[in-house]
Amino acid sequence: MDEKKPKLAVCSSASFYKTVIELSYELEALNIDVVLPKTAQKMKQEGRENDEAIIDWSSSPVGYHGKALLIREHFNEIARCDAVLVTNYEKHGKQNYIGPNVLMEMSTAFFLNKPVYILNDVPTDSPLIDEILGLEPVFLKGDVEKLKDLL
Repeated sequence: MDEKKPKLAVCSSASFYKTVIELSYELEALNIDVVLPKTAQKMKQEGRENDEAIIDWSSSPVGYHGKALLIREHFNEIARCDAVLVTNYEKHGKQNYIGPNVLMEMSTAFFLNKPVYILNDVPTDSPLIDEILGLEPVFLKGDVEKLKDLL
């Protein structure tokens, strides 16, 4: 009987999607079923650049409704996964950046009693630090191999 592969939802700032796609191959090599945010998945399938990172939702033809649809869709994916992996790289000069949208995704996983793994170390200089740490995440400190034992 085949062992069920763990299913991991990746949560990431849109600015990191290119790096997240590269990371997805590493996770798949660990026998993990990876669920990327919709735009990142399309980028991976189509081999294209990221357009979501530069969208001005206030002037977009679909407006904030388009962003709402992407948020809701990823929340639904989180519900179907075993855990989430937050990718936190440098952004805006801040090490290990986690923004408000990713914090919402982490909160969804927390509410659903799913483990929250954070790829790198604790964010520096974040106004969200109390909320991030309050979700009791596990920091992988850059070592995705740890997921083999955690999932």
